[in-house]
Amino acid sequence: MSKRKSRYAEKKARDENVVSLYSFNVLPKNDKQDYLIRAIKSAPITVTMGCAGTGKTYCSAGTVAQLFANGKNGYEKIVLTRANVPTGKSLGHFPGTIEEKMTPWLMPMLEVLKKAFGKGKFEYMLSKGQIEIQPIETIRGRSYENSLVLVDEAQNLCMDELKAITTRIGENTKLVLMGDPAQSDVDNGKDLVRFCRKVNDNGIDLPVVQFGVNDIVRSDIVADLVKMFIEERL
Repeated sequence: MSKRKSRYAEKKARDENVVSLYSFNVLPKNDKQDYLIRAIKSAPITVTMGCAGTGKTYCSAGTVAQLFANGKNGYEKIVLTRANVPTGKSLGHFPGTIEEKMTPWLMPMLEVLKKAFGKGKFEYMLSKGQIEIQPIETIRGRSYENSLVLVDEAQNLCMDELKAITTRIGENTKLVLMGDPAQSDVDNGKDLVRFCRKVNDNGIDLPVVQFGVNDIVRSDIVADLVKMFIEERL
């Protein structure tokens, strides 16, 4: 490839990333999604709970991408993690690096970020540690500054883990906890629900955005299936 063609290809890739960034926008489909987006933008810690198909992950990851892309907020990285309980194994049982081990579990969030930043920018951010994948065990032992932290499957966190994670938030950092207590593998998600109740009882200004079956936006069949599983207690 000639130098001219090489420079053209690089410029085209950069332009595609810029177009992707500025064309991506998280548009709420209902009042709950609007509340979630506004809560993430304004509060240091946000909890969102609800059933599948309500857009919790899309709105959360998409809003975080927008905050990072703004550039004026001073965020240095996006940190992704989730509880590992559903596998029944620790990460040590799987081959590969931490990133390789956890990527399949984090695909819902990663796909939103890739769409937001564009493939080239997304891969660059991963390589430079601007998108960081961490197991929940290491999240518990670290403090974060200038970071946007997304925790998926938070219904599988015990109270000690919730305590360790929520008290590690440093300067200019946001934490979003996403979960569905109905799909919990740990005591029916009671600790996440209890955490939210205690926050409310103590008058702590921490938004808790709860989605119900009527907030499902994915498709009618998804809403019908979720209702069936709830009503039949399956």
